[in-house]
Amino acid sequence: MNVQDYTILQILSTCRYQNQRTLADQTGYSLGAVNQSVRRLSNAGLLSDARQLTEKAHALFEKCRPQNAIILAAGLGMRMIPINSLTPKALLEVRGETLIERIIHQLWEAGVKKITVVVGFMKERFDYLIDEFGVKLVVNPAYAEKNNLCSLAIAAEEISNTYIIPGDLWFAENPFSQYELYSWYMVTDRKGPGSQVRVNRKQELVRVNEGEEGNRMVGLSYLLEENAVDLRARLRMMNSSPHYDGAFWEAALDRENKMAIPARVIPADLVKEINTFEQLRELDGNSGSIQSDALDVISNALHCRAEDIVDISILKKGMTNRSFLFRVKGKKYIMRIPGEGTDKLINRRQEAAVFQAICGAGLCDDPVYLNPANGYKITKYLEGVRVCDPEDPSDLRRCMTLLKHFHEMRLQVDHCFDIFGQIEFYERLWNGQPSAYRDYEKTKQNVLSLRDYLDHQPIERCLTHIDAVPDNFLFYTPDGAAEERLQLTDWEYAGMQDPHVDIAMFCIYSLYDKPKIDHLIDIYFEGNCDRAVRAKIYCYIAACGLLWSNWTEYKRNLGVEFGEYGMRQYRYAKDFYRYALEAMKKAEAVK
Repeated sequence: MNVQDYTILQILSTCRYQNQRTLADQTGYSLGAVNQSVRRLSNAGLLSDARQLTEKAHALFEKCRPQNAIILAAGLGMRMIPINSLTPKALLEVRGETLIERIIHQLWEAGVKKITVVVGFMKERFDYLIDEFGVKLVVNPAYAEKNNLCSLAIAAEEISNTYIIPGDLWFAENPFSQYELYSWYMVTDRKGPGSQVRVNRKQELVRVNEGEEGNRMVGLSYLLEENAVDLRARLRMMNSSPHYDGAFWEAALDRENKMAIPARVIPADLVKEINTFEQLRELDGNSGSIQSDALDVISNALHCRAEDIVDISILKKGMTNRSFLFRVKGKKYIMRIPGEGTDKLINRRQEAAVFQAICGAGLCDDPVYLNPANGYKITKYLEGVRVCDPEDPSDLRRCMTLLKHFHEMRLQVDHCFDIFGQIEFYERLWNGQPSAYRDYEKTKQNVLSLRDYLDHQPIERCLTHIDAVPDNFLFYTPDGAAEERLQLTDWEYAGMQDPHVDIAMFCIYSLYDKPKIDHLIDIYFEGNCDRAVRAKIYCYIAACGLLWSNWTEYKRNLGVEFGEYGMRQYRYAKDFYRYALEAMKKAEAVK
């Protein structure tokens, strides 16, 4: 039995048999292919001589009947900027109802009432579904670090005669049925680049070759128990391996050069996947979900209509903010939206004061728009930008030259950045939760003890960037320019401080070891850094390591993980405390 046979059997379950030519017209199969299928169905005892379904056929329908559904709705939906901070994708409104409610209603129409929803991002927003629709909510705590393979693995035990459904789909017609006869994975009939699979003549989903177009993968699938056994085992195995942290669940269906189950092909115009703000706007320009204060800000700042804001795309997610690229009237801009908990970390009025101080200094382009109250910022987009490569000697020399030039301006503002005060501040934001590090209290006391040495060093404080890390040094070539230029961006933490803190920050963000740190210090000071200053920078590395370790612990409590970065920062606090003590002794010995 094959897909063709099951398709004909399913048609005969809903309408009376007339003749095989009618079946050919209904299915699109050739008359010869229909004749072969009818013969196989009869030989298998599924059709009577009168071409009616037999008891054996009815039993097969009952055996394969859908029992439940799993809706995957845990993801961050980063491409939905600028509205994803307000609404999870599955709760976006299209034509008067949310995506997930439409899916649930369509499942109910097909008789599927047992529904599990895997949630993560803004999980609390889904709680009402329990009361209104009787769904079961399952939480994926790793939604921010892993892809939806993890979400399905969490609910793997429930896969058996099951629909698996991404929560960001909108179907013009109900894709679910009271009866299914085989496992399938849904693709559209529209081919194009970017898909990993195509449908062959056997209705198999095979891997596309390089440069070959494939059928667009929808993500909806139906799994019979006979296929679910293997899928459950593969999901558990793959979810236990970090190699698959970024994998989509479909990876568990891969078998060499094809999927383990056949294709179900539908017309492309019957399904929409809502991945971006513009896709939502295209499907329903009146959706209540497309309202965004960020778009209102853009419209007012750039004197344009909302529909003039096009080509919206997410930029790399920063550690503090979410930023997106957009175009208005042929010009590109970047808008920054502060991330989770940022209002507790950054004083936006102080940031505005910094931009006033550096205005016209040639350090960066002035913002097109900056709101000191909420931190929304619009800047012009620089074409062909690359960031500093911390392993490239030429980049390092240019970046340290710019950094030193900035420091020598001796710019002034009315606020300071207190490293030790910030260490305590971030710790208070843990709300009484203990550190994840067992020796945190000892490490903290060691770092705080370095303050006495720093207080006795001659320091000429000035405006200091604080976040002068490689990713904030931007190399670019303006139109018509012959040479590459360099800017320093992201001034959120800037304030009055010892400018040598910027050297420490560059090092620890680059995850340099001690020899590389000493090399960078030599570049900045052109080989003339005395022992006391080097010891001071080691102290800053220890203190800043603890500072950003505390910051990552706070962000972790908000559901944002940075993996190895936080652990490495904590190591700087411990290791450079010892290096600082050694350097202090050497500095004292040469006095």
